[in-house]
Amino acid sequence: MTQRDLAFEGCTPAYISRIEAGDRVPSLQILREFSARLGVSVDYLATGAAMEVNFDTDALSEAILSLSLGEAGRAEELFDAAIAAEPDPRTRARALAGLGELAFLGGRHEEAVGLLRESLETGELLLDEAATAADRLGRVYSLLGETESAIGLYEQWLERAHQAEDPLATARFSTLLANVVLDAGNPARAEELLGGAIALAEKMRDPVDVARLWWSQSRLHTFREQPELADRYARRAISLLESTEHTGFAAAAYQLLAHAANDRGDGEAALKYIEEGYPVVAVSGNRYHEALFRLEQARAHMTLGDAETAGTVAMGAIPALADASPVDAGRGYALLAQVFRSMDDAPRAIELYELAAENLPPADRYLIEVYTGLGELLEEQGRVEEALAVFKHGLRLRGAERRS
Repeated sequence: MTQRDLAFEGCTPAYISRIEAGDRVPSLQILREFSARLGVSVDYLATGAAMEVNFDTDALSEAILSLSLGEAGRAEELFDAAIAAEPDPRTRARALAGLGELAFLGGRHEEAVGLLRESLETGELLLDEAATAADRLGRVYSLLGETESAIGLYEQWLERAHQAEDPLATARFSTLLANVVLDAGNPARAEELLGGAIALAEKMRDPVDVARLWWSQSRLHTFREQPELADRYARRAISLLESTEHTGFAAAAYQLLAHAANDRGDGEAALKYIEEGYPVVAVSGNRYHEALFRLEQARAHMTLGDAETAGTVAMGAIPALADASPVDAGRGYALLAQVFRSMDDAPRAIELYELAAENLPPADRYLIEVYTGLGELLEEQGRVEEALAVFKHGLRLRGAERRS
Protein backbone atom coordinates (compact mmCIF):
# COMPACT_ATOMS: atom_id res chain seq x y z
CA MET A 1 0.00 0.00 0.00
CA THR A 2 1.41 3.38 -0.96
CA GLN A 3 1.15 6.63 0.99
CA ARG A 4 -1.38 7.80 -1.59
CA ASP A 5 -3.48 4.64 -0.98
CA LEU A 6 -3.46 5.30 2.76
CA ALA A 7 -4.23 9.03 2.46
CA PHE A 8 -7.70 10.48 3.04
CA GLU A 9 -9.31 13.88 3.37
CA GLY A 10 -7.43 15.84 6.01
CA CYS A 11 -4.39 13.53 5.87
CA THR A 12 -2.34 13.95 2.69
CA PRO A 13 0.43 11.65 1.39
CA ALA A 14 2.95 14.37 2.33
CA TYR A 15 1.62 14.42 5.91
CA ILE A 16 1.85 10.60 6.10
CA SER A 17 5.48 10.89 4.96
CA ARG A 18 6.22 13.31 7.80
CA ILE A 19 4.57 10.94 10.30
CA GLU A 20 6.75 8.09 9.04
CA ALA A 21 9.84 10.27 9.36
CA GLY A 22 8.97 11.11 12.96
CA ASP A 23 8.40 14.78 12.20
CA ARG A 24 4.71 14.71 13.13
CA VAL A 25 2.61 12.97 15.80
CA PRO A 26 -0.80 11.90 14.45
CA SER A 27 -3.98 12.68 16.35
CA LEU A 28 -6.17 9.95 17.83
CA GLN A 29 -8.69 10.51 15.04
CA ILE A 30 -6.04 9.92 12.36
CA LEU A 31 -4.77 6.81 14.16
CA ARG A 32 -8.29 5.43 14.23
CA GLU A 33 -8.63 5.96 10.47
CA PHE A 34 -5.26 4.29 9.88
CA SER A 35 -6.39 1.43 12.13
CA ALA A 36 -9.49 0.80 10.02
CA ARG A 37 -7.55 0.97 6.74
CA LEU A 38 -4.64 -1.22 7.86
CA GLY A 39 -6.58 -3.79 9.88
CA VAL A 40 -4.62 -3.37 13.13
CA SER A 41 -5.48 -1.84 16.50
CA VAL A 42 -4.92 1.82 17.31
CA ASP A 43 -2.82 0.71 20.29
CA TYR A 44 -0.52 -1.28 17.99
CA LEU A 45 -0.02 1.76 15.75
CA ALA A 46 0.75 3.96 18.75
CA THR A 47 3.06 1.62 20.68
CA GLY A 48 4.14 -1.21 18.35
CA ALA A 49 2.80 -3.75 20.85
CA ALA A 50 -0.28 -5.88 20.31
CA MET A 51 -2.80 -5.91 23.18
CA GLU A 52 -4.80 -8.95 24.18
CA VAL A 53 -7.78 -6.79 25.05
CA ASN A 54 -9.93 -5.08 22.47
CA PHE A 55 -8.76 -1.48 22.38
CA ASP A 56 -12.26 -0.12 21.89
CA THR A 57 -13.37 -1.65 25.19
CA ASP A 58 -10.28 -0.75 27.19
CA ALA A 59 -10.97 2.70 28.62
CA LEU A 60 -7.62 2.95 30.38
CA SER A 61 -5.58 2.19 27.26
CA GLU A 62 -7.52 4.76 25.27
CA ALA A 63 -7.17 7.27 28.10
CA ILE A 64 -3.38 6.86 28.13
CA LEU A 65 -3.25 7.20 24.36
CA SER A 66 -5.47 10.30 24.46
CA LEU A 67 -3.19 11.81 27.10
CA SER A 68 -0.09 11.16 24.98
CA LEU A 69 -1.78 12.82 21.99
CA GLY A 70 -2.74 15.92 23.97
CA GLU A 71 -6.51 15.24 24.04
CA ALA A 72 -6.91 16.22 27.69
CA GLY A 73 -10.70 16.33 27.84
CA ARG A 74 -11.12 12.87 26.36
CA ALA A 75 -8.33 11.45 28.54
CA GLU A 76 -9.85 12.81 31.75
CA GLU A 77 -13.26 11.42 30.85
CA LEU A 78 -11.80 7.96 30.24
CA PHE A 79 -9.60 7.95 33.36
CA ASP A 80 -12.64 8.87 35.45
CA ALA A 81 -14.62 6.08 33.79
CA ALA A 82 -11.85 3.58 34.52
CA ILE A 83 -11.87 4.45 38.24
CA ALA A 84 -15.67 4.48 38.42
CA ALA A 85 -15.68 0.89 37.15
CA GLU A 86 -13.95 -0.19 40.40
CA PRO A 87 -10.97 -1.77 38.64
CA ASP A 88 -8.13 -3.93 39.95
CA PRO A 89 -5.50 -2.08 42.07
CA ARG A 90 -2.98 -1.68 39.23
CA THR A 91 -5.54 -0.19 36.83
CA ARG A 92 -6.69 2.20 39.54
CA ALA A 93 -3.09 3.29 40.24
CA ARG A 94 -2.44 3.98 36.55
CA ALA A 95 -5.70 5.93 36.25
CA LEU A 96 -4.82 8.03 39.32
CA ALA A 97 -1.38 8.74 37.83
CA GLY A 98 -3.03 9.79 34.57
CA LEU A 99 -5.42 12.14 36.34
CA GLY A 100 -2.49 13.53 38.31
CA GLU A 101 -0.64 14.20 35.06
CA LEU A 102 -3.68 16.01 33.66
CA ALA A 103 -4.02 18.11 36.82
CA PHE A 104 -0.31 18.99 36.58
CA LEU A 105 -0.59 19.95 32.92
CA GLY A 106 -3.70 21.99 33.66
CA GLY A 107 -2.01 23.97 36.43
CA ARG A 108 -4.25 22.45 39.15
CA HIS A 109 -1.32 21.77 41.42
CA GLU A 110 -3.02 21.08 44.75
CA GLU A 111 -5.22 18.49 43.04
CA ALA A 112 -2.18 16.97 41.30
CA VAL A 113 -0.37 16.41 44.62
CA GLY A 114 -3.16 14.26 46.03
CA LEU A 115 -3.58 12.17 42.87
CA LEU A 116 0.12 11.59 42.25
CA ARG A 117 0.89 10.74 45.87
CA GLU A 118 -1.99 8.27 45.99
CA SER A 119 -0.86 6.59 42.78
CA LEU A 120 2.69 6.18 44.10
CA GLU A 121 1.58 4.96 47.52
CA THR A 122 -0.32 2.03 45.97
CA GLY A 123 2.96 0.40 44.98
CA GLU A 124 1.21 -0.86 41.85
CA LEU A 125 3.00 1.25 39.23
CA LEU A 126 5.83 -0.20 37.17
CA LEU A 127 9.23 1.45 37.66
CA ASP A 128 8.99 3.72 34.60
CA GLU A 129 5.41 4.70 35.49
CA ALA A 130 6.39 5.46 39.09
CA ALA A 131 9.40 7.50 37.94
CA THR A 132 7.16 9.65 35.75
CA ALA A 133 4.69 10.18 38.59
CA ALA A 134 7.58 11.10 40.93
CA ASP A 135 8.92 13.50 38.29
CA ARG A 136 5.57 15.34 38.19
CA LEU A 137 5.04 15.24 41.97
CA GLY A 138 8.41 16.83 42.64
CA ARG A 139 7.68 19.61 40.17
CA VAL A 140 4.34 20.32 41.82
CA TYR A 141 5.96 20.39 45.28
CA SER A 142 8.42 22.96 43.95
CA LEU A 143 5.69 25.12 42.42
CA LEU A 144 3.79 25.10 45.70
CA GLY A 145 6.88 26.22 47.60
CA GLU A 146 7.40 22.81 49.27
CA THR A 147 11.05 22.77 48.29
CA GLU A 148 12.24 20.33 50.95
CA SER A 149 9.64 17.77 49.88
CA ALA A 150 10.74 18.10 46.26
CA ILE A 151 14.43 17.75 47.14
CA GLY A 152 13.78 14.70 49.34
CA LEU A 153 11.73 12.99 46.62
CA TYR A 154 14.27 13.64 43.86
CA GLU A 155 17.25 12.64 46.04
CA GLN A 156 15.47 9.32 46.69
CA TRP A 157 14.85 8.69 42.99
CA LEU A 158 18.35 9.78 41.96
CA GLU A 159 19.77 7.24 44.41
CA ARG A 160 17.52 4.55 42.93
CA ALA A 161 18.75 5.47 39.46
CA HIS A 162 22.39 5.18 40.61
CA GLN A 163 21.74 1.80 42.22
CA ALA A 164 20.04 0.53 39.06
CA GLU A 165 22.94 1.89 36.96
CA ASP A 166 20.37 3.55 34.74
CA PRO A 167 22.06 6.48 32.92
CA LEU A 168 18.82 7.90 31.50
CA ALA A 169 17.06 7.96 34.87
CA THR A 170 20.23 9.37 36.46
CA ALA A 171 20.30 12.22 33.94
CA ARG A 172 16.56 12.82 34.34
CA PHE A 173 16.55 13.09 38.13
CA SER A 174 19.87 14.97 38.21
CA THR A 175 18.26 17.62 36.00
CA LEU A 176 15.08 17.74 38.07
CA LEU A 177 17.00 17.94 41.35
CA ALA A 178 19.24 20.67 39.92
CA ASN A 179 16.22 22.87 39.24
CA VAL A 180 14.91 22.48 42.79
CA VAL A 181 18.23 23.10 44.56
CA LEU A 182 18.66 26.16 42.34
CA ASP A 183 15.30 27.42 43.62
CA ALA A 184 16.60 26.72 47.12
CA GLY A 185 19.53 29.07 46.46
CA ASN A 186 22.30 26.50 45.92
CA PRO A 187 23.71 27.13 42.41
CA ALA A 188 26.93 25.22 43.17
CA ARG A 189 24.99 21.99 43.80
CA ALA A 190 22.84 22.67 40.72
CA GLU A 191 25.94 23.10 38.57
CA GLU A 192 27.39 19.83 39.90
CA LEU A 193 24.19 17.92 39.11
CA LEU A 194 23.83 19.42 35.63
CA GLY A 195 27.47 18.66 34.88
CA GLY A 196 26.79 15.00 35.61
CA ALA A 197 23.65 15.07 33.45
CA ILE A 198 25.47 16.69 30.53
CA ALA A 199 28.04 13.89 30.64
CA LEU A 200 25.15 11.47 30.02
CA ALA A 201 23.42 13.59 27.36
CA GLU A 202 24.69 11.49 24.46
CA LYS A 203 22.77 8.51 25.88
CA MET A 204 19.45 10.42 25.86
CA ARG A 205 17.22 9.18 23.06
CA ASP A 206 14.33 11.57 23.66
CA PRO A 207 15.00 15.12 22.38
CA VAL A 208 12.64 16.44 25.07
CA ASP A 209 14.97 15.11 27.79
CA VAL A 210 17.91 16.89 26.14
CA ALA A 211 15.86 20.07 25.79
CA ARG A 212 14.99 19.98 29.49
CA LEU A 213 18.70 19.74 30.26
CA TRP A 214 19.47 22.82 28.13
CA TRP A 215 16.50 24.62 29.70
CA SER A 216 17.89 23.88 33.16
CA GLN A 217 21.32 25.16 32.09
CA SER A 218 19.60 28.34 30.94
CA ARG A 219 17.97 28.73 34.36
CA LEU A 220 21.34 28.29 36.08
CA HIS A 221 22.94 31.00 33.95
CA THR A 222 19.92 33.25 34.51
CA PHE A 223 20.37 32.80 38.26
CA ARG A 224 24.05 33.69 37.93
CA GLU A 225 23.21 36.77 35.84
CA GLN A 226 24.92 35.46 32.70
CA PRO A 227 22.32 36.50 30.09
CA GLU A 228 24.26 35.54 26.97
CA LEU A 229 24.78 31.96 28.14
CA ALA A 230 21.19 31.79 29.41
CA ASP A 231 19.91 32.93 26.02
CA ARG A 232 22.12 30.43 24.16
CA TYR A 233 20.90 27.41 26.14
CA ALA A 234 17.25 28.49 26.03
CA ARG A 235 17.44 28.79 22.24
CA ARG A 236 19.03 25.35 21.99
CA ALA A 237 16.07 23.99 23.96
CA ILE A 238 13.56 25.83 21.74
CA SER A 239 15.22 24.56 18.56
CA LEU A 240 15.00 20.95 19.72
CA LEU A 241 11.43 21.26 20.92
CA GLU A 242 10.07 23.01 17.86
CA SER A 243 11.60 20.34 15.61
CA THR A 244 9.56 17.73 17.49
CA GLU A 245 6.42 19.90 17.78
CA HIS A 246 6.59 20.00 21.60
CA THR A 247 5.44 23.58 21.31
CA GLY A 248 4.06 23.81 24.84
CA PHE A 249 7.46 23.25 26.41
CA ALA A 250 9.06 25.49 23.76
CA ALA A 251 6.70 28.24 24.92
CA ALA A 252 8.01 27.74 28.47
CA ALA A 253 11.51 28.35 27.13
CA TYR A 254 10.32 31.64 25.61
CA GLN A 255 8.91 32.56 29.02
CA LEU A 256 12.35 31.89 30.51
CA LEU A 257 13.94 34.13 27.86
CA ALA A 258 11.46 36.89 28.73
CA HIS A 259 12.24 36.40 32.42
CA ALA A 260 15.98 36.74 31.78
CA ALA A 261 15.45 39.82 29.62
CA ASN A 262 13.43 41.45 32.39
CA ASP A 263 16.13 40.59 34.93
CA ARG A 264 18.67 42.54 32.87
CA GLY A 265 16.26 45.46 32.38
CA ASP A 266 15.50 44.89 28.69
CA GLY A 267 11.72 45.29 28.59
CA GLU A 268 11.51 45.50 24.80
CA ALA A 269 13.28 42.14 24.34
CA ALA A 270 11.04 40.60 27.02
CA LEU A 271 7.90 41.72 25.17
CA LYS A 272 9.29 40.26 21.94
CA TYR A 273 9.80 36.84 23.55
CA ILE A 274 6.32 37.00 25.08
CA GLU A 275 4.83 37.74 21.68
CA GLU A 276 6.58 34.67 20.23
CA GLY A 277 5.62 32.20 22.95
CA TYR A 278 2.31 33.40 24.36
CA PRO A 279 -0.04 32.26 21.53
CA VAL A 280 0.87 28.60 22.10
CA VAL A 281 0.28 28.87 25.84
CA ALA A 282 -3.05 30.65 25.34
CA VAL A 283 -4.29 27.86 23.06
CA SER A 284 -3.23 25.17 25.56
CA GLY A 285 -5.68 26.48 28.17
CA ASN A 286 -3.13 26.18 31.01
CA ARG A 287 -4.06 29.15 33.21
CA TYR A 288 -0.88 28.89 35.27
CA HIS A 289 1.50 29.07 32.30
CA GLU A 290 -0.59 31.83 30.77
CA ALA A 291 -0.34 33.77 34.04
CA LEU A 292 3.46 33.37 34.05
CA PHE A 293 3.60 35.01 30.63
CA ARG A 294 1.35 37.81 31.86
CA LEU A 295 3.61 38.38 34.86
CA GLU A 296 6.65 38.78 32.60
CA GLN A 297 4.61 41.09 30.38
CA ALA A 298 3.77 43.22 33.43
CA ARG A 299 7.43 43.31 34.48
CA ALA A 300 8.41 44.46 30.97
CA HIS A 301 5.87 47.30 31.01
CA MET A 302 7.13 48.35 34.44
CA THR A 303 10.72 48.41 33.14
CA LEU A 304 9.57 50.56 30.22
CA GLY A 305 7.95 53.05 32.59
CA ASP A 306 4.30 52.13 31.99
CA ALA A 307 3.23 51.43 35.57
CA GLU A 308 -0.50 51.63 34.82
CA THR A 309 -0.38 48.85 32.21
CA ALA A 310 1.98 46.83 34.41
CA GLY A 311 -0.47 46.99 37.30
CA THR A 312 -3.47 46.03 35.18
CA VAL A 313 -1.71 43.02 33.65
CA ALA A 314 -0.24 41.84 36.98
CA MET A 315 -3.61 42.02 38.76
CA GLY A 316 -5.06 39.82 36.03
CA ALA A 317 -2.30 37.24 36.45
CA ILE A 318 -2.06 36.95 40.25
CA PRO A 319 -5.31 35.00 40.93
CA ALA A 320 -4.15 32.09 38.72
CA LEU A 321 -0.68 32.21 40.28
CA ALA A 322 -2.05 32.24 43.83
CA ASP A 323 -3.96 29.02 43.14
CA ALA A 324 -1.05 27.24 41.45
CA SER A 325 2.24 28.59 42.83
CA PRO A 326 2.58 30.78 45.93
CA VAL A 327 6.18 31.54 44.95
CA ASP A 328 5.18 33.06 41.62
CA ALA A 329 2.28 34.84 43.32
CA GLY A 330 4.88 36.37 45.66
CA ARG A 331 6.72 37.75 42.65
CA GLY A 332 3.43 39.18 41.41
CA TYR A 333 2.77 40.91 44.74
CA ALA A 334 6.29 42.39 44.67
CA LEU A 335 5.67 43.81 41.20
CA LEU A 336 2.34 45.32 42.26
CA ALA A 337 4.08 46.85 45.27
CA GLN A 338 6.44 48.64 42.88
CA VAL A 339 3.45 49.84 40.85
CA PHE A 340 1.70 51.34 43.87
CA ARG A 341 4.96 52.79 45.13
CA SER A 342 5.41 54.60 41.81
CA MET A 343 1.91 56.01 42.30
CA ASP A 344 2.83 57.28 45.79
CA ASP A 345 0.38 54.89 47.48
CA ALA A 346 2.75 53.84 50.27
CA PRO A 347 0.23 52.00 52.52
CA ARG A 348 -0.89 49.74 49.66
CA ALA A 349 2.72 49.19 48.52
CA ILE A 350 3.77 48.20 52.05
CA GLU A 351 0.88 45.75 52.29
CA LEU A 352 1.86 44.14 48.98
CA TYR A 353 5.56 43.94 49.89
CA GLU A 354 4.54 42.14 53.09
CA LEU A 355 2.39 39.71 51.08
CA ALA A 356 5.36 39.07 48.79
CA ALA A 357 7.63 38.37 51.76
CA GLU A 358 5.09 35.88 53.14
CA ASN A 359 4.93 33.95 49.86
CA LEU A 360 8.58 33.95 48.73
CA PRO A 361 10.84 31.25 50.26
CA PRO A 362 13.96 32.37 52.19
CA ALA A 363 16.30 31.39 49.32
CA ASP A 364 14.40 33.28 46.63
CA ARG A 365 16.72 35.82 45.01
CA TYR A 366 13.91 38.38 44.64
CA LEU A 367 13.28 38.45 48.37
CA ILE A 368 16.22 40.80 48.95
CA GLU A 369 14.61 43.34 46.58
CA VAL A 370 11.34 42.94 48.48
CA TYR A 371 12.95 43.68 51.85
CA THR A 372 14.90 46.60 50.39
CA GLY A 373 11.75 48.17 48.95
CA LEU A 374 9.77 47.53 52.12
CA GLY A 375 12.50 48.96 54.33
CA GLU A 376 12.77 52.12 52.24
CA LEU A 377 9.02 52.69 52.37
CA LEU A 378 8.87 52.14 56.14
CA GLU A 379 11.74 54.61 56.58
CA GLU A 380 9.94 57.18 54.42
CA GLN A 381 6.88 56.73 56.63
CA GLY A 382 8.91 57.46 59.76
CA ARG A 383 8.75 53.85 60.97
CA VAL A 384 12.50 53.76 61.52
CA GLU A 385 12.77 50.81 63.93
CA GLU A 386 10.65 48.60 61.65
CA ALA A 387 12.71 49.70 58.65
CA LEU A 388 15.95 48.85 60.45
CA ALA A 389 14.70 45.35 61.27
CA VAL A 390 13.73 44.79 57.65
CA PHE A 391 17.11 46.03 56.34
CA LYS A 392 18.92 43.72 58.78
CA HIS A 393 16.87 40.78 57.53
CA GLY A 394 17.75 41.65 53.94
CA LEU A 395 21.46 41.85 54.80
CA ARG A 396 21.34 38.39 56.37
CA LEU A 397 19.74 37.03 53.21
CA ARG A 398 22.39 38.67 51.02
CA GLY A 399 25.13 37.13 53.18
CA ALA A 400 23.57 33.69 52.83
CA GLU A 401 23.25 34.19 49.05
CA ARG A 402 26.95 35.05 48.70
CA ARG A 403 28.00 32.02 50.78
CA SER A 404 26.01 29.72 48.48
